[in-house]
Amino acid sequence: MSVGYHVPISAPAIPRFLRRFEEAYNPKRLSLIEQVIAVAASHHRLLWIHPFFDGNGRVTRLFSHAFLRQIGVGSSLWSVSRGLARNANLYRDLLMAADKQRWNDLDGRGNLTAAGLQKFCQFFLETCIDQVTFMQSLLEPSQLLNRIELYVEEEIRAGRLLKGSFPLLKEALYSGSFERGQAATITGYKERQARTVLKKLVEVGLLVSDTPKGAVRLGFPTDVVERYFPKLYVPTV
Repeated sequence: MSVGYHVPISAPAIPRFLRRFEEAYNPKRLSLIEQVIAVAASHHRLLWIHPFFDGNGRVTRLFSHAFLRQIGVGSSLWSVSRGLARNANLYRDLLMAADKQRWNDLDGRGNLTAAGLQKFCQFFLETCIDQVTFMQSLLEPSQLLNRIELYVEEEIRAGRLLKGSFPLLKEALYSGSFERGQAATITGYKERQARTVLKKLVEVGLLVSDTPKGAVRLGFPTDVVERYFPKLYVPTV
C-alpha cells in the first residue's frame, strides 16, 4: 500500500522503527526547545512509519496534541488539528515532500530529506502559533461577552429565554461559578423571579451544575457553540 510518494515499511519492521521513534523523541532526553521541535518532527515520522492499517492520520494528530500537553506547551483550549484542517492541502503537500529521499550529502544524514522535514516542522509550529492566537482572540472576555449578549437578546425576543438571563451568564463567565442564592442579587429581581430565570437557563443548558442545588457555571450546548465561538469547527483532514 502506498500513501502519496511514500510506501510504508513492512509490518515486521514496525516494532523496530517504533522503538527508535520512542528513543529519538523521548522528551526526557531533550531541552524544551528540542521538545517543541520534536513534536513537529515526530508528527511526520510517525505518519511515515504508518504503524496502522487505517486511522494513522487521526492517531498522529491526537499523539501530537498529547505530546504538546505533556511538555507543557499545549492546552485543552486549542488544538493544532484545527489548523491542519484549515490548511489541509498544504499539510499533505509538505508531508509528502518530507517523505522524499534526501537530495545529496548536504541534505541531512539519514535516508529522508532533512530540508523537507525542516519545511514541514516550520509549517507545523507556525500552525500551532496561529491556533493559539485564534483561540486567544476567541476567548477574549469582552468579545466573548458581547457574543453571549447578542445571542441572549435574540433568544429573549424569540421568547426562548427570559429577561434577566444575561446578568447571570455574565457572572458565570467572570466568576467561573456562583451559588444559586445569588441570582436575586445578580439580576436585581425578587427571589422568586430570579429563580425562574435561573431555572430556565439551567433547563436549556446555558448554565450547568453538578447537583440540583449546587453552584452553577457556564454550559455550552451544541446549538450555541457556533454563536459563542464562531468558526471554531472546520472540516477534518
